[in-house]
Amino acid sequence: MLAIAVAMGFLMDLWLGDPENWWHPVRGMGWLIGRMETGLRSVFPKTPRGELAAGGVLALSVPAMVAGAAAVLLLAAQKVHPMAHLAVMGVMSWQALAAKSLMAESRNVYDALKKGEVEEARKAVSRIVGRDTQKLSEEGIIKAAVETVAENASDGVVAPMVYLMLFGPVGGFAYKAVNTMDSMVGYQNGQYEYFGRAAAKLDDLANLLPSRLTALFMVGVAWLLPGFDGPGAFFIWRRDRRCHKSPNSAQGESACAGALGVQLAGDAWYFGKLCPKPTIGDGKRPVEAEDILRANCLMYGSAVLALAAGVAGLLVL
Repeated sequence: MLAIAVAMGFLMDLWLGDPENWWHPVRGMGWLIGRMETGLRSVFPKTPRGELAAGGVLALSVPAMVAGAAAVLLLAAQKVHPMAHLAVMGVMSWQALAAKSLMAESRNVYDALKKGEVEEARKAVSRIVGRDTQKLSEEGIIKAAVETVAENASDGVVAPMVYLMLFGPVGGFAYKAVNTMDSMVGYQNGQYEYFGRAAAKLDDLANLLPSRLTALFMVGVAWLLPGFDGPGAFFIWRRDRRCHKSPNSAQGESACAGALGVQLAGDAWYFGKLCPKPTIGDGKRPVEAEDILRANCLMYGSAVLALAAGVAGLLVL
């Protein structure tokens, strides 16, 4: 049933994505994180040690509460009918995945660039990246979009699928809570330098395995599909997978860069400050807008391989 539910969720995401006018559980997670941050900051001392402790409480309690709520919902559905249980598992699996929304948002960047509307492309890419986008050149916009697709192929697709396969929708929702926390408070700036540290570390830990699986799946897709460089994907991944402060972010980016034969990453602006970053890939050719579509192809191919591997593993077990 779990294999069927996750496959249902993947197909629902492929079909529906995340409609903007529909409520999504991540919004509820964001509301919970915001309310808890306000409450914890008012209780704990405003010192580095106090903020570390408050952030630790947040990092432990939010995933636990989200997982508990998911478990209660599943138990209630199971008491109604086995098919209700399967349907709820399928819907929750769908809501844990974000492949189509990632493709749609990056496609908006591509469409704007093809129309020659660079400013519109900057606005579109600002919706999916954390860096400053006001000064990005066309090349910088393309790189930012490709890097985001490559990195979020793990965070938004393969990682939730891994936790869905291992622990069911409860695990998938707990992972989404961890990932949402990191996106809200896991910054290395004055406001979250201490408070967000536990959330950032927990996110790093949760993504250790999925990010590496994503890179290997991307290498596999690059070997299987025409137009990609399979040997290059493996070589660049092996060489550049640690070229990032995060232990996970460069995994998918390096495999993607090698598969496309382009150079990614490099220095970037965050909150008005230039942050030196190493480059990833050899840059056999300049990036082009079509690389956004190719990165999405790698992302979806990796998702299909992850789904196939997960379903096969569950059936064997």
